[in-house]
This record gives sequence, C-alpha cells and structure tokens, in this order.
Amino acid sequence: MIRVLVVDDQALVREGLVNILRLTDGVEVVGAAGDGEEAVILAASTRPDVVLMDLRMPRLDGVEATRRVRAADPEVKVIVLTTYADDDSIFGALQAGARGYLTKDAGPDELKRAIETVHAGQALLDPAVQSRLLDRLGKPAPAPAAVSAYPDGLTAREAEVLSLIAEGLSNREIQARLFVSEATVKTHVNQIFSKTGARDRAQLVIYANRKGLAKLD
Repeated sequence: MIRVLVVDDQALVREGLVNILRLTDGVEVVGAAGDGEEAVILAASTRPDVVLMDLRMPRLDGVEATRRVRAADPEVKVIVLTTYADDDSIFGALQAGARGYLTKDAGPDELKRAIETVHAGQALLDPAVQSRLLDRLGKPAPAPAAVSAYPDGLTAREAEVLSLIAEGLSNREIQARLFVSEATVKTHVNQIFSKTGARDRAQLVIYANRKGLAKLD
C-alpha cells in the first residue's frame, strides 16, 4: 500500500481527494491537512510515502511546506496540486523537492497513475512544464561583456600605451614610464596593432590623434 497524505486548504477539494483515494486500490490515506504547517506536522507523525501538496495555502504555502517535509524526510515524494498548469509556483515547489504536479481537475485514474509514478521514483512532468523548468534551472545567461570606454575594444592600459607611442616613446621608454617589463609593453603594442588595424607606429600615431587618444592624462 502507498501511504498518502492529502494537503489542501479548500475543504471540498481536500475531502474529494480523500474520498477518491479511499476507493483507489493500493493506496492508503494516512491523513489530511488544511495548510502547510499542519502538513509538516502530519508528515512527521504519519510518515507518508507520497504527499499531495496544495500550492496556495494560508500560514505556510506549499513551496515552503514541501521544502520542510523533504528536509525532515528526503524519502517522501511530493506531488504539488494546482489549479492551472502554468502556475509559476510549480517551479518553486520543484526546486524545493517536489517530484511533479497535478491539476486539481485530475480524474481518479490520473491521480492513481501520478501517485504510483512518483512512488516508483520517477518524475511527473508535462513536457511543456519540463521545458520551462529546464530553462529556469539551466545555467544562468552569461553577463553582458563590459563596453569599453575606448574605441575598437582597447583597454585602459592599451589606450595609455598608445598615447605614449603617439608621444614618440619607444617600447623601452614606455616600460620605464609605466614601471612594467618590456615583454608586457610588447604584448600591449601587439594587441593595439591587432585591434586598430594599423601596420606601423606611424599609423598608430595618426590613429591616436584621430581618436583623441594622443594625450591621455
């Protein structure tokens, strides 16, 4: 027998689910709760295999109740109950550990299949909900790249090196001015050539003057 706890703040819905389940082969109703707090207490005392958990309830909603029930006993399987399949709270409940969801207009056969499915360790997700869930739980979108304050993606240091080139300084002189190694200066210069498309230092000087980078304080 699969031990089931029913949780719903609407008495008619709760009693209707209990009555259906009592007529369902292989299922035993071990309790019925009217809100999330009562659900947590009853789950601890009755140790159900499956909890049918309403999402929107007073005192403690289904998402937090699911989290607490699962924290107390990770073996408990939770199916969230909702009026609409596109209820955004479904995602919070699934993140809290629920194994699937059912709409409240589910028939006896669908209810039985759902309980048997999650009890067997499988998830119960509509394909559309599964797709939306994966979108929400997937890797966060990468942060947009910072927009450079300088043209052609030049960094602040590269712009500084370019301004020194425009002053006529050699790599060694730039090295001394910036207190960096000559190799570092060469790297910056190569990057500047690549980003600006200049072929020689004379073109870099022209570029720096055209872009207003010839004299950077």
